[in-house]
Amino acid sequence: MRRPLLLAAAGLAALALCVFVAGWRGAAGSYLAAWLVLLALPVGAMPITVVAERFGERVRARGGVEMLAALRRLMGLMPAAALLGLPVLAMGPLLYPWADAPPRTPLAALWFTAPFFAARVIAYLAAWTWLCLRFAKAYDAPGEARTVPAVGLHAVVATLFVIDVIAALDPRLDSALLGLLVPTAWSGLAFAAAILLAWEEPEPIGRGRTVPGRGRLIPLVVLLSLWAYMHFVQFLIVWSANLPPEVSWYFARGGALGRGLALAGGAVVALAGLATLRPGRVITRWLAGAALCVHALEMSWLVTPALRDRFVIRWSDALAALALAALAAALRPVLAPLAARATPGGARAGSPA
Repeated sequence: MRRPLLLAAAGLAALALCVFVAGWRGAAGSYLAAWLVLLALPVGAMPITVVAERFGERVRARGGVEMLAALRRLMGLMPAAALLGLPVLAMGPLLYPWADAPPRTPLAALWFTAPFFAARVIAYLAAWTWLCLRFAKAYDAPGEARTVPAVGLHAVVATLFVIDVIAALDPRLDSALLGLLVPTAWSGLAFAAAILLAWEEPEPIGRGRTVPGRGRLIPLVVLLSLWAYMHFVQFLIVWSANLPPEVSWYFARGGALGRGLALAGGAVVALAGLATLRPGRVITRWLAGAALCVHALEMSWLVTPALRDRFVIRWSDALAALALAALAAALRPVLAPLAARATPGGARAGSPA
């Protein structure tokens, strides 16, 4: 019990220092960006786990047992991530332009209000928490009745969450594609983290033998390629239409750091594609680490320019990330018994799907 208390104290101290360094508004932006990275781990892992459970026999045959175990460990972070998201509700007036702007329509007068915003975010987090706890343990016979509604619910919740929490920060970009792009980035981040967490499984023997690392590299390449394609399409639409507000949204996220992040993301996608020609465990882990860093920085790229009008990394960003990591580590052992009691289906759980 002493370790969680020390971690909580360290996290609160880092948050206090973050507010001291950047002020309340700057600390709010740093906290939101860091929290989105934490949230991406369970929320991004959940749809991959659901789909893998539906095709459990194939996953086991291709050596995915340890990867699924790592993904389920990430899903165990959801209760802590949901609890640490509650401060975002209080930060609404500091983060969102609609807090001070008069509503333009009757629907906006209802939708863009602090109480309704808080109710929606709590509903999103509650839905994700329920899904993560529901799929935190394997199920002997999942079937479509269990998996298909879960994927559909996640798609709806993720789209609305991105619109309410991320897109509303900077209304200069009016893009529905963002609701698909961000969940794809979250799944890529979670899958990359699972690759780094998972134990290496023994190589299959006989006719079913596959190249080491291939079973983990191919899904990572698919997620990275889909993510890069969405970014390219959104960028192409904005620049081909020559819409000044959307162009200014990109200019705020440009600069040396923004262009460097774009080049790094493109390099990771290209190298991952080339690595499929000669896959291996070492190169897969290196690419997973690079993808994890790119997606984590992407959350700051999406959030902080709305408050700073340019993409820069400040000390407050590092302090907020450190604080959230410490607080999540402190909360997880405290919330673990509650999560275990909330999954009655564990009695029917068999071997990992």
